[in-house]
Amino acid sequence: MAPGSERTPLLADRPRNSEDSTRRAEEEDAALHGTTISPSAPRRVMREVVLFAWALIATAAVIVLAVILQHHNSTTSPSPSQPPPPIAPGDPSAGGPYSTDSTTTKPHNNKRNLIFMVSDGMGPASLSLTRSFRQLTESLPIDDVLTLDRHFWGTSRTRSSNSLVTDSAAGATAFSCGRKSYNGAISMLPGHKPCGSVLEAAKRAGLATGLVVTTDVTDATPACFAAHVDMRMQMDEIALQEVGAGPLGRTVDLILGGGRCHFLGNGTSGSCRQDEVDVVGLAKEKYGWGYKGDRAGFDELRGGKNVSLPMLGLFADTDVPFEIDRRHMADVYPSLSEMAATALTALEDATKDSDKGFFLMIEGSRIDHAGHFNDPAAQVREVLEYDKAFKLVVDFLEKSDTEGVLVATSDHETGGLSTAWQAPNELPVYNWHPSVLAKANASTEYCSLLLHEHMASAAAAGESEQSLINWINEELAVRRLGITDALEIELNALASNPAAATTIFSAMVSSRARVGWSTHGHSAVDVNIYSSGGKAAEKIRGNVENTDVGKFLSEYLSVDVDEITRELEDKLKGSEAVEVEVKGDAEMSGHPIEWLKDAGF
Repeated sequence: MAPGSERTPLLADRPRNSEDSTRRAEEEDAALHGTTISPSAPRRVMREVVLFAWALIATAAVIVLAVILQHHNSTTSPSPSQPPPPIAPGDPSAGGPYSTDSTTTKPHNNKRNLIFMVSDGMGPASLSLTRSFRQLTESLPIDDVLTLDRHFWGTSRTRSSNSLVTDSAAGATAFSCGRKSYNGAISMLPGHKPCGSVLEAAKRAGLATGLVVTTDVTDATPACFAAHVDMRMQMDEIALQEVGAGPLGRTVDLILGGGRCHFLGNGTSGSCRQDEVDVVGLAKEKYGWGYKGDRAGFDELRGGKNVSLPMLGLFADTDVPFEIDRRHMADVYPSLSEMAATALTALEDATKDSDKGFFLMIEGSRIDHAGHFNDPAAQVREVLEYDKAFKLVVDFLEKSDTEGVLVATSDHETGGLSTAWQAPNELPVYNWHPSVLAKANASTEYCSLLLHEHMASAAAAGESEQSLINWINEELAVRRLGITDALEIELNALASNPAAATTIFSAMVSSRARVGWSTHGHSAVDVNIYSSGGKAAEKIRGNVENTDVGKFLSEYLSVDVDEITRELEDKLKGSEAVEVEVKGDAEMSGHPIEWLKDAGF
């Protein structure tokens, strides 16, 4: 190219009118067919007149057709095979302030189903951990994702009213009431003030209601939807309120989970109550509950097809075992997905002839416990089971003739999980190893239980210390956790300090997988929101407060939690409050260096 000359770019933006475009098209067509064209202004004018007339006629036809279709839709019910077009937010025909998109929109009426899922303790890193684990163990490509990943919707800020780090009680109160409260509160606000829950409001509005969890059903999350106490440890009182012995009477139709010990009177085998109240007996005799207390009883429900509401199902003394352990005891305990499927079928059947739908809360409860234990092998299986239950709900909504939406989130993150760990005094290692987690076939909690049982029998038999160490290595480290290179210091620590066994076992697994943890408690990281999608859930898209999630639940169902709050305030006037000390941000109870010194480092 000569100096000073310029080459015009191939895709230069040059002014071009419609006549130029038409002419260029004619030239290209002639070149393709080996013919020539002769420019003719009259022909061009005639062509443009014909094209304009054709466009005018086509536009008029489209308008007429649209008017006919609109009239047809307003006078006839849409067929199941051809759902109506999406309703804009605020359209009164939607039966409420929101509506889903065309993939989930059903015939326009007031009937709606709402499924709210809580992944207790699951933070964003838990998804990374589980996704990579699944890709490895199932030989999947790197672009394969979880069902949750495909329904990512936004994130939630989690702080409580008195701390930047919430607990499950305050977190669940934000969901159930749409209000911030203090750590430990079970649908109570500061000053012994109750707040109505979306489940209670849904029941009052005529919807069927249900709770499904893998922990004790009197634990914080389920309790916040069906009880009101000042502190979460009032579990005996929570059990009573859940079956109907509360200020509002019975508000739940279906409860499935663990926690049987809080429903059996003190003195009864398996009871952990502080009094002699037989809550199961009270539930059946006074409030009309059916009751199933074991796996055989669960199987009798036939996947929800043989359920007469209200139904109370308590399938474990306390918590249902971690999924990594439960799968070896499937004849004793049902899984989260099994209980969720049963609840969906039972509630759908119970409302099939009603103009009201149902509200169901499903919690993957023990993701949180795995985080507290810092047990990555247990947590990854809990998240996989939760993902399975999530898919089950999505599939249910797609097949259902009733409009519905699924919203899922976590109350908080637990453990400060990191999918990479750097040992002290070493350079960072840019990797972690899901293969280590794949080798484990038991939780560190279960290994700790086996150790305590063995030590009790070994002491009685006079077993030597070396024999104990050998048993720990062979039966627990190798056989249960897949660790073939246990260090002498690790085995000695387990033999000499069994009270710390869960922590030691978890550290053994985590360090080899290069999974890090910052705490055995909760963290303040934002957690993910997932949804089946649609216009209904646009209100909680993006980054929102956890209370915004709670407000959406009641708004979607068009139920009035404020009315329930006023009724509770009136009925609880003069009742005694448990002494609760609610402070602001707590001071550090010690410096990390001091903790290390106390631990002997």
